Amino acid sequence: MAGKQFPSLAHARPASASSRRLLAAAGALVLLSAAYFLLLSPSSARPAAFVLASPSSTTTTTSFLASLDSFLAAQHPSDSAAAPGDLDAAIRAQEEDRLYGDPAWPAPAAGPLRVYVYEMPSKFTYDLLRLFRDSYRETDNLTSNGSPVHRLIEQHSIDYWLWADLIAPESQRLLKSVVRVQRQEEADIFYVPFFTTISYFLLEKQECKALYREALKWVTDQPAWQRSEGRDHVIPVHHPWSFKSVRRFVKKAIWLLPDMDSTGNWYKPGQVYLEKDVILPYVPNVDLCDLKCVSETQSKRSILLFFRGRLKRNAGGKIRSKLVEELKGAEDIVIEEGSAGAQGKAAAQDGMRKSLFCLSPAGDTPSSARLFDAIVSGCIPVIISDDLELPFEGILDYREIALFVSSGDAVQPGWLVKYLRRIDSKRIREMQSNLVKFSIHFLYSSPAQPLGPEDLTWRMIAGKLLNIKLHIRRSQRVVRESRSMCTCECRVGNTTKML
Repeated sequence: MAGKQFPSLAHARPASASSRRLLAAAGALVLLSAAYFLLLSPSSARPAAFVLASPSSTTTTTSFLASLDSFLAAQHPSDSAAAPGDLDAAIRAQEEDRLYGDPAWPAPAAGPLRVYVYEMPSKFTYDLLRLFRDSYRETDNLTSNGSPVHRLIEQHSIDYWLWADLIAPESQRLLKSVVRVQRQEEADIFYVPFFTTISYFLLEKQECKALYREALKWVTDQPAWQRSEGRDHVIPVHHPWSFKSVRRFVKKAIWLLPDMDSTGNWYKPGQVYLEKDVILPYVPNVDLCDLKCVSETQSKRSILLFFRGRLKRNAGGKIRSKLVEELKGAEDIVIEEGSAGAQGKAAAQDGMRKSLFCLSPAGDTPSSARLFDAIVSGCIPVIISDDLELPFEGILDYREIALFVSSGDAVQPGWLVKYLRRIDSKRIREMQSNLVKFSIHFLYSSPAQPLGPEDLTWRMIAGKLLNIKLHIRRSQRVVRESRSMCTCECRVGNTTKML
């Protein structure tokens, strides 16, 4: 302040020990405050990303672009060994060692899932990632319905997050549920790192189909594939259109999917089923609303029910147009047309953070990306999709965070609004608190976090391991044409029956 005099530091009295400690603490507080505001500063050059707390000193990002830039700039050496001359005999020896040497095996606590990652030619992996990165700014690249192509790739980028974590140096990895092995005979599971979604959207149609055929030949020529007919191989086909032209040749493999699509519009009957495949969440399109955010927005959530997205969809998504007719004009209800662009993201995020409940109807398939946007926004999902299969449901109980409403009830005049208004405030607060706790399960990140979607993916696959080995061995010992052998592949539809 003008006119105020401060004593010269040269003539100041020596401080006492307690004063020195107080000054040191104040200085540390100033430094921490400065660092905090630098991180939050909008002028910062860092990419937009969620920053998660991590036990490691490495910054954790959930931004696909930021993570991809770092990944492509780093070296990824590998000393993976080729398959031994007799892979089947080598695997049998390994399994006998585990059976007789580890009293806990094959219990889940016996150790992490052991994954062998194929080193595929660069045209199936790094070249596709570079193509995405280098063409990302072409915002005029849209699908036929106006959705930004590159946003769709990010939304289905589970293949990147899983692969980047698996091949990272072990010193940088945090997951304990899975470990990469360098020898094929040591593996429980084989991972195929082919970017099926990027190739589908960014290559010309015939070029994409040719690449699919090349990838198919490369994988099916591998000794481990031929030994098991692919049953112990993991293939990411998270976009419903990806790898479509060659799927029938890999239907025994473990597919990583957004849902089962029981309508049969996207997957042929018998191709997908929960006994072998794993449902993974979409990558959220909005920023995380953490505990502090949920607390600050609590009093601002004046909208009872919110939805922003495409109001006209195909197949099971036709429920959306019926819901629009039913809910339009209702008090405290916001249902509006929207897109997945930058403006659409901002509007959706703002609306979700002002709402108690978020409508989650089926899209073209039974699932919808907005379910996961609602979860990370602290907005209680109202799921209206009769055939939906949810990610990691063998581990997570979605009743703690979401409401499930049948399509028949939802379109009854006045039914849905009355139902939501009857839910008491205590239950709403409990579910909002659970949403904060559950959010980590749906945030892909680098490095992958314990209990994150990458971690839960491998835990789900580990739970299928004994059944996978059962079917591999049955297929190996049956004399061809000796009898009719019915397996999981005999299913006629993409449905999961109640046992």
